[in-house]
Amino acid sequence: MASQTANKGWLVAFAGMGVNLCLGVLYAWGAFQTTLVQDYGMTATETQIPYMIACFIFAISMVPGGRLQDRIGPRMVITLAGVFAFIGLSLSSWLISPVGLSISYGVIFGLSMGFGYAAPTPAAVKWFGPHKRGLIAGIVVSGFGLAALYISPLAQYLQGAFGLENTFLILGIAYGLIIILLAQVIVNPPPDYKPEPPPEHLAHKFAAKAKGVVVDWDYKQMLKTPQFYGLWTMFCIGTLAGLLIIGQLRTIGLEQAQLGDTMAYWLISLYAVFNWAGRLGCGQLMDKIGARNTLLLMFIMQFVVFALFATFVTAVPLFIGTALVGFAFGEMLTLFPAITANYFGTKNLGVNYGLVFTAWGGGGVFGPLLGGIVRDATGTFDTAYYISAGISIIAVILAWIMKPPTDIYEEEKAEEGAKA
Repeated sequence: MASQTANKGWLVAFAGMGVNLCLGVLYAWGAFQTTLVQDYGMTATETQIPYMIACFIFAISMVPGGRLQDRIGPRMVITLAGVFAFIGLSLSSWLISPVGLSISYGVIFGLSMGFGYAAPTPAAVKWFGPHKRGLIAGIVVSGFGLAALYISPLAQYLQGAFGLENTFLILGIAYGLIIILLAQVIVNPPPDYKPEPPPEHLAHKFAAKAKGVVVDWDYKQMLKTPQFYGLWTMFCIGTLAGLLIIGQLRTIGLEQAQLGDTMAYWLISLYAVFNWAGRLGCGQLMDKIGARNTLLLMFIMQFVVFALFATFVTAVPLFIGTALVGFAFGEMLTLFPAITANYFGTKNLGVNYGLVFTAWGGGGVFGPLLGGIVRDATGTFDTAYYISAGISIIAVILAWIMKPPTDIYEEEKAEEGAKA
């Protein structure tokens, strides 16, 4: 029976990865962006508006999506995400304009991402002990980053063979069906389920809380801690820097390093590989050296790369710099759900991480918009790179001073309830 429950947890984790492989079409927006400019007459800023709205809706819908996951379980929430994916991408095939894509891709597909991303990770980590949370979170969210590896060449092929309109329609039908099917196997463990405890040599790192300590914080308690606002700010900074690159990556390759069209698409795929590697690798690294040290390494690397990114004007340094940015961005998407679970517990992880994830929406709005505005105004992305490097220093400082929240006790919780 123990092996069966363990296998169920792994099945949930890899099914969640599959859902994110579909929803990660967001990170391939650069594969559509040049077509929108060249064939539909949009400006660089206009092409980023649907993408920006999708990022914003994605982030804010994580909160209701996470709350629904905590209350009714992940299956129905992810099924709904599949329906939104089908509707949003299919409608995009008929609404190719800044306003039309803002509604179909930005709002409707944005809802699909929020609901579909909110549910798999909390469900999966509940099947495993705290010593595996980084690894499991990394597996689930790795699908989102890895999607650009296959979607970029696939989008290039589909656009060449069928046009942009039919590409959106084909992706909508395929992703909608796949997400709905995968949703049927993603469930929370039974209420009496106890995950495998850490091995003896790690037991001291994950010692049980003292009697009376609140292990599973609710969102109201979490919002009163400085740790929440520190995590939120770091997440926003990391997202702004990462999405500045993702949404314009093909254009950066074509203009900054004079890459050919095929090489520019491979630049997107390279980003996807290292995004995926960062999500998997840093989960295991966090489990070994801790969240604070892993965050420090990530943001220091991000600062150095963005400070130098404007000098990457040939293929080799641009590919190396893009790989490092992708790795750092992938690290972030694994670290923050795992840290939220370790700081505030797993019972309310859906809504708690949903609130932390609203930072992704802040970065998702300003990162792509900043890239588009700077490109239209100056003809390059250099100023945007330097801004990203500057704010990365703030993230380094926050990671350096970060500590777990102070324990609260059941009697304190009861007193707060009485005052209310």
